[in-house]
Amino acid sequence: MGTIGEQMALGLRDMYPTVLTFVLIGIVLGIGLYVLQEFLGKLTSGTEAYNSTEETIAALGDFSGWFAIIIIVIAAAIIIGLVMRSFTEGR
Repeated sequence: MGTIGEQMALGLRDMYPTVLTFVLIGIVLGIGLYVLQEFLGKLTSGTEAYNSTEETIAALGDFSGWFAIIIIVIAAAIIIGLVMRSFTEGR
């Protein structure tokens, strides 16, 4: 992260690790949901294990819906950081 005075700003070099992190999280989340769904098919409906696994799948599905918003916020932070850096470099 680059610094602008006392504040931190995201730059283009920060985009690569951020993208890789989100790709990795997406892959792990997708594989985890797939494994849980397969495991759920082998459980007896109505048991505590079945209900717990079903709630976990629902919670992870809700979390994955926030990915797009998080990515937009990070992209906006990078753009704002670039704009701020371009204005402060002329000093």
